[in-house]
Amino acid sequence: MWILRNLTETHGGGEGKKKKKRHPRVDSSIKMRNYTTVTEFILLGIPETEGLETVLFFLFLSLYLCTLLGNVLILTAIISSSRLHTPMYFFLGNLSMFDLGFSSTTVPKMLLYLSGQSQGISFQGCVSQVFFYHFLGCTERFLYTVMAYDRFVAICYPLRYMVIMNRRVCSILATGTWTGGCVHAIILTSLTFQLPYCDSNQVGYYFCDIPAVLPLACGDIALAQRVGFTNVGLLSLVCFFLILVSYTRIGISISKIRSAEGRQRAFSTCSAHLTAILCAYGPVIIIYLQPNPSALLGTIIQIVNNLVTPTLNPLIYSLRNKDVKSALWNIFHKRVKVLVNGEPSFS
Repeated sequence: MWILRNLTETHGGGEGKKKKKRHPRVDSSIKMRNYTTVTEFILLGIPETEGLETVLFFLFLSLYLCTLLGNVLILTAIISSSRLHTPMYFFLGNLSMFDLGFSSTTVPKMLLYLSGQSQGISFQGCVSQVFFYHFLGCTERFLYTVMAYDRFVAICYPLRYMVIMNRRVCSILATGTWTGGCVHAIILTSLTFQLPYCDSNQVGYYFCDIPAVLPLACGDIALAQRVGFTNVGLLSLVCFFLILVSYTRIGISISKIRSAEGRQRAFSTCSAHLTAILCAYGPVIIIYLQPNPSALLGTIIQIVNNLVTPTLNPLIYSLRNKDVKSALWNIFHKRVKVLVNGEPSFS
């Protein structure tokens, strides 16, 4: 953007001198030849944290290991227990896979530079990070919406639940979330990296994200900014609205249940999903309510989304779910029997 402004200032005052007037595209191409194309970006890291690298390294490493362990346990329980082969746990398994991938997109590189290693990331690595960050992040938002619809059908149409949410429907919904997230990521990534990047390669952030990378482009970034803002904002609003509609209907249905035990059971079924949604959307809502959000606040919000929420999701779903806890206990009990008694693992 600043290159275009400089070109305008340079050639704006020479209207009377026709022999010096050039076509803007020719001027741009001449100026571009003097630039060095960026092949590597330097991640400047988390702002205002100088001297805290060691503390942050161990903190984030602990959270990341908890994320890996918790989501792997959830997946193991769902796969190994036939009681959990239901639509709700099918989508929960998808959520665990997304949490594993989403946190692994940004955290390993952050841990590397916090441990004192190189802060550089290749151009191709930056492209991959942007793509997978938006692919997994957008797909997870779609998945939360699908999970809200699943709870809506389970509470409002319990007798027809397994007919409506059959295997074919679940497969279509899961494939749709993956496809929608992929299309979203392809659009944003292609718009961002079709622009030329030259000279400055210092990304003022701890990972490659579009708002941090776009200002380094040597071309007009207005289109990429508009599409990115509209795409991300519109998708988030639509997903949140659909979730709100689903849970409004669920709340109305729960209020009509006569027995206190039935209401409690229905509420406990949905409370874990609601808690996970609040963890995912809460930080974003907080930062948008700030009139002038600071860079540090924005970074904290991103860390919560990238690292804390994927860590909390397994705890939310396992600690409040008797079926998951029972499946994990059975797996643990069988492994202990194998170690103590030497029984075969398939017994």
